[in-house]
Amino acid sequence: MADKKETKKTEAKVENKDSKDVQISVAGSSKIKSVTVHPLVLLSVVDHYNRVAKDTQRRVVGVLLGEFSKGVVDITNSYAIPFEEEPRQPSIFFVDHIYHENMFDMFKKVNATERVVGWYSTGPKIRPNDLEINEIWRRYTPNPVLVLVDVKLQELGIPTKAYIATEEIAKDGTECKMEFVHIPSDIGAIEAEEVGVEHLLRDIHDSNISTVASNVNAKLLTLKSLVTRLKEMHDYLTRVCDGELPINQTIISQMQDIFNLLPNLNVEEMTRSFAVKTNDMMLVIYLSSLIRSVIALHNLINNKLVLEKGSTTSAKESK
Repeated sequence: MADKKETKKTEAKVENKDSKDVQISVAGSSKIKSVTVHPLVLLSVVDHYNRVAKDTQRRVVGVLLGEFSKGVVDITNSYAIPFEEEPRQPSIFFVDHIYHENMFDMFKKVNATERVVGWYSTGPKIRPNDLEINEIWRRYTPNPVLVLVDVKLQELGIPTKAYIATEEIAKDGTECKMEFVHIPSDIGAIEAEEVGVEHLLRDIHDSNISTVASNVNAKLLTLKSLVTRLKEMHDYLTRVCDGELPINQTIISQMQDIFNLLPNLNVEEMTRSFAVKTNDMMLVIYLSSLIRSVIALHNLINNKLVLEKGSTTSAKESK
């Protein structure tokens, strides 16, 4: 019989912790340093969402399969599971763990090396009942990874965010609770998957859009993504200066490295190079416009000659 569980509403705090009176217990889950998601998993999640919850406010939940090695969780496969939750009372939810156990037994016959490493959700953000759902997957793996997949990604970037649940203990030892902590995630693929993704992208390419338009659109998305990242860094530094967040030397060092890699545009040689490149591009644009105008004028003259010749011929025939 499916597992139906009513839980108390639990606030899930994620990523940056504003309180300075708590410390995170590093036992067990600290071994997981990052998560790698394969393209097959992303395709399965998107297909699951389109079949079950497209054009609705619902989310879908499924199981993640893969391997764990040297601090990296490699997620290579996934499958959907029946899941329901009460919209007005998120603390009431339904997870069919019997279905999961049957599915996992069949998957294990195909690939015995894959293990349950966590679960996914199309959030797109962490919900209050996710901690309770995460406890269900602790029956099958000690440290389940929660991967949020953004199926409606509007900006250029990675559509996944990974979290693990850790114990947060107050300094006075009076309070102990589980909270989600963000860990790095990236997209990885083996050679066979890369070939499949390439063919898939070719099939969905819109032939009506020119290569120039595609390049311009790609550059526009890249610039929008850059602006978003700069705003995130600005917000983080502002919160650090206001004392809302503690200083993280690793993040500050990475930001400094980014700004150190920026080219110095005040160098005369750099300015001259940009000017020459811009002039070359403008020359090509000017010549292209000039040639188009000449061709258009040539076609106009030919058209007028054809019309005059036709009117002359028709006048002679009428006489």
